[in-house]
Amino acid sequence: MGKFPLADHVLTGMVICRKCKARNKAGTDKCRKCGSPYLRAKRKDKRVKK
Repeated sequence: MGKFPLADHVLTGMVICRKCKARNKAGTDKCRKCGSPYLRAKRKDKRVKK
């Protein structure tokens, strides 16, 4: 993804709330902002650079 592997690891370890789009720590079961249990993993950038 970027130049800094450590930063990439931290950013891709997050989960995103499907309801309010807030970022949460990995391993959480509810959103910190709205309390919704509907979370998804942050998308990894798999696009090919041209």
